[in-house]
Amino acid sequence: MLSSGAKAAVFVSVLSLSGVVGIETSVAFTSSGVSTASAAQPSSSASAAFIPDAASRVNLFVGTTNGGHVFPGATIPQGMVKVGMDTDSPGNHAGYDADPIFNVTGFSQLHDDGTGGAVPLSLFKLFPFAKCGKGNTFEECQTSIAGRKTLRKVLEDGTPDDAAEPGYFASNLSTGIRVELTSTRRAALHRYTFPSGIKFPRIVVDITNDGQQSSTDPIMDLDEKTARVTGGARFAGSFGPGRYSAFTCVDFKGDGYDLGAPTEFGAWLGNFPVKQTVTITQLYTSFTDELGALFTFNPNAHGRTSILARVGVSLISPEQACANAEQEIPDFGFEKVRAASRAQWSELLGRVQVDPKGVDSEIVDLFYSSMYRTHLSPADYTGENPLWNSTEPYYDSFYCNWDTYRTLFPFMALHDPATFARIVRGMINIQQHEGWLPECRGATVKQFIQGGSNGDPILAEFLVKFQEQADALSVPADALYTALLADAELQSQNWDLQGRQANIWKTLGYIPQDVFERSGTNSKQVSRTLEYAFDDFTISQVAKVLGKTSDGQKYAQRSENFNNVWNPNTTFPGRKDIAGFMQPRFANGKFNFTDPRHCSIHDPRHATCFLNAQNHDGFYEGSPIVYTQYVPHDTAKLIELQGGTDSFVQRLNFIFDEGYFDSTDEPSQQIPFMYHYANKPGLSTQRSRQVIAEFYNTSTNGLPGNDDSGAMGSYVAFYLAGLYPLPATKQFLLSSPYFPEISFRNPVLNTTTTIRANGFKGNPSDGTGGHVFVKNVTIDGQPWKSNCFIEWDAFTNGSLVELQLTDDIDVSCGAGADALPPSLSTGGYD
Repeated sequence: MLSSGAKAAVFVSVLSLSGVVGIETSVAFTSSGVSTASAAQPSSSASAAFIPDAASRVNLFVGTTNGGHVFPGATIPQGMVKVGMDTDSPGNHAGYDADPIFNVTGFSQLHDDGTGGAVPLSLFKLFPFAKCGKGNTFEECQTSIAGRKTLRKVLEDGTPDDAAEPGYFASNLSTGIRVELTSTRRAALHRYTFPSGIKFPRIVVDITNDGQQSSTDPIMDLDEKTARVTGGARFAGSFGPGRYSAFTCVDFKGDGYDLGAPTEFGAWLGNFPVKQTVTITQLYTSFTDELGALFTFNPNAHGRTSILARVGVSLISPEQACANAEQEIPDFGFEKVRAASRAQWSELLGRVQVDPKGVDSEIVDLFYSSMYRTHLSPADYTGENPLWNSTEPYYDSFYCNWDTYRTLFPFMALHDPATFARIVRGMINIQQHEGWLPECRGATVKQFIQGGSNGDPILAEFLVKFQEQADALSVPADALYTALLADAELQSQNWDLQGRQANIWKTLGYIPQDVFERSGTNSKQVSRTLEYAFDDFTISQVAKVLGKTSDGQKYAQRSENFNNVWNPNTTFPGRKDIAGFMQPRFANGKFNFTDPRHCSIHDPRHATCFLNAQNHDGFYEGSPIVYTQYVPHDTAKLIELQGGTDSFVQRLNFIFDEGYFDSTDEPSQQIPFMYHYANKPGLSTQRSRQVIAEFYNTSTNGLPGNDDSGAMGSYVAFYLAGLYPLPATKQFLLSSPYFPEISFRNPVLNTTTTIRANGFKGNPSDGTGGHVFVKNVTIDGQPWKSNCFIEWDAFTNGSLVELQLTDDIDVSCGAGADALPPSLSTGGYD
């Protein structure tokens, strides 16, 4: 087990869902843990599949309580449709909450994963009724979101009777109705199985209730003969000022019997269904009304009543929603759709193989569960962009690049560059039509930027690693570079939503605290300075790859602007030995002061640094003591600024020992690995493993905060793989994997790279000590220059990387001058 706090996370139990059949895999997950079958035994061959069905190791319920906001419903990789349960939990940002005290309010088609802000999407809920009121009449049905609330069936262990696997979700409601969900890219398929003897099976279609109940301009029509419902409305974005339109098309069919025409039908307003009405224009409506359709269907006279509901969605029109559903699910084949989705997940996840021998099964499940969540966002909305016509892919739900650029896209580069290429093409196309790369985006709505122009490191990550394959993947390098220059050089019309505060960045080399411009909010000045510096570094790397030498030098020089907010005279309160911090600065060059403890758990003012913070002290989400460590491209310079390696290590230790490390804050994610740059990789290995042991497990509260669109998932997957990336470079910081062996198959490169941990003796449960430290590295049998990093060439060549492990924490990076990981100021990227 990972830690004592995770003891209840995983246990063996039979999948309980009463009456659920057709579970096609050997392992399934309930909301309380793992089910029946054991992991496959590893093969003796390095090229064999240790985990024949990697999707069977995914626990979708990780992080579905305690603020993880994880989506556990049914979707395909990068699917637009994410169909799942909605509850009345205050933490229902992904709809679901694993705590059974919360009521079910419906089963909607669109969700995001792991977000903050207001509740996003949760559109077009369906809900089944076993009975309506004492008289069980149509008119008594409580159709409103509050009126129809229903608890789930609860198991003997106190957990809800929910189960899920990639591509499938199921639940038993307290009313005796079983709900099953599966999906394609733009359509969902629901199956509602009613209790035996049901006389009046009824289903609600909810047009207006999104996660915020923000709808305006609703439309709806129903066909009284076929029960087809079409409709839509306008809704509010969840993390920005915009609104968007969305539409649906719902059809019903009996599962194994002729459903026939509905016996009762009508539109509803609040808790008042009105028979025989077929449009909402027949009802008296106002701004805040809840609207939809209600049907009573024929029960199955020869068996149990199961009704299939096919739901298409579109951002274009109701007609396109119908076309999407008809094209993607033409025959209502529930098991067929479910199997196709599962096959996609099995193939994708199986590209990364781990040897489970000698590894706690929870670690295997944690790895694949984390990897799974890296493929929920961004979502493939191709064909659903109402803003302009284009034949290019369109991806949405970038929520937000600031969260995901550090680890999600570098992890995708290792095993799914074809999808990565499509995402990059879509981002370039957005820049061509809107002027700047997308940042935080949802359902076509521009949302609030958290950091810099963080689309830059995503595009740079792709081209630095896949320049030779870019043409074959239809990624135009010239257009990609043009998009980067637009972010770097053109003042955004609103840098709160896209682009940068470019003009003053170019003139001063930092964002001053006392200059107000009409184009955006004057906040996050230090954070944005550090992010802009790293953005420019990534552009410099693309320029070098493309042979643009002068541009490469220009942007590399600009990336050193982090020095402009370094104040060597700021000391930590009560610790004069901890001197020098990133600090806000005025336009005249003088420094302001922000307490280094600001926004940390030890902040004496208990301030926060989110977008709604009352005190704009220069930092976003992280404290100054954390952001002072955030110069990922030039840690050697940071060590120099902090007084040398001993002082640098002392400061890192202080951050951990005094509780300033925040695993939920993305700029903190690299901190456990930063000991590498001080030639103490053993400390990085131990710190990173302690982070996993303390904060991450496979329970429903197994995340310390929001999953952030898969940012947490990719971060954990990298840690478990014994790697940490620096975007837009060809280096990966190296530790030891949690497995005797891990391999990455890259279908575009047609290579498989294996990292083998020789002398593997298991993982210490608390992350401390163990036979896990790397003392020697060979690549394809040849000694490698460093024990602290490997190059991208190992993945393009399909190499065997062998690590010799030891229990000596005092290992080093090696004896050579180039053993330390690269930094810009030491010429490491030349």
